[in-house]
Amino acid sequence: MNKKNILKLITGTIMLGMLVGCGGEKKEANGDLDRSKHFITVATGPTSGLYYPIGGAFSKVIKDLGYKSSAQATGASVENISLILNGGADLAITMSDSVAQAYDAFGAYEGKEPAKNLRCLMGLYPNYVQLVTTTKTGIKKFTDLKGKRVGVGAPNSGVELNARMMYEAHGMTYADSKIDYLNYGEAIDQMKNGLVDAVFVTSGIPNATIMELGTVAKTVLVPIEGEGFKKLQEKYPFFVAAEIPADIYDTDGPIQTATVRNIMLIREELPEDVVYDITKGIFENIDGIKASHATSEKHISLENSQIGVQIPFHPGAEKYYREKGIIK
Repeated sequence: MNKKNILKLITGTIMLGMLVGCGGEKKEANGDLDRSKHFITVATGPTSGLYYPIGGAFSKVIKDLGYKSSAQATGASVENISLILNGGADLAITMSDSVAQAYDAFGAYEGKEPAKNLRCLMGLYPNYVQLVTTTKTGIKKFTDLKGKRVGVGAPNSGVELNARMMYEAHGMTYADSKIDYLNYGEAIDQMKNGLVDAVFVTSGIPNATIMELGTVAKTVLVPIEGEGFKKLQEKYPFFVAAEIPADIYDTDGPIQTATVRNIMLIREELPEDVVYDITKGIFENIDGIKASHATSEKHISLENSQIGVQIPFHPGAEKYYREKGIIK
């Protein structure tokens, strides 16, 4: 065989190898997904809150599907948004108000570049704004926070963003109170010692830290209602009125307050076939998610997956929702 024919043979072999390689990649994209090649990190929240067990349940379901996965404790919404944007997490639980501010660069994100690449996997459950105090403080209405020491959440956390908006809606600022930037677990511990008078807790209900407080003191929940709520909703329409039933924390009656939906973000860069597969796998194994908390059992479902979502879905998730007739 002369050199010319040898060269043709070598070139043909290389081309065949390239075609086989390309065919392999196409084959995976078309259905033979190797889940073990993908590590999915789920950003949750502090271990004292609901994000942690619920995010852990998502991670477990994803792991059971054959992916590598871990749940990561974080400072919750604001940190989770940053983790999604910088590639530090693949899924992340966040409050929709924080997401709206980041997406359109207003409020806490004023002056920053709009985060238009944020994508949603699914809506989750409502967070209740729970302004917690005890009978010892004498606080009964929002304006009673004047001059009091108030735990508003970790700086720029989702809880703290909520607290800031609540003060604004009631014609007040942080200067009217003595503000402690503590996460609500730490703040409630301080309340037990008489060092904090009121604490903002934005979470699902019941919240374990509030229930624990009720074992050592008579818990009081301050309502978010009337003109204060009206002004809040006028400026921030993602807030929805709701009530906390009396039997949740053994209060004297139901408490009117504001809620904001939690959603699950997903990193835009994840391949469409992977996101479709994860979305399908989650809903086909939803009992594992529901078992993580009473709030999950009540609210997380395919039927509720679109509630509170004001940003685009990831194309992989959207494909699944169209197949199920949830999105037309």
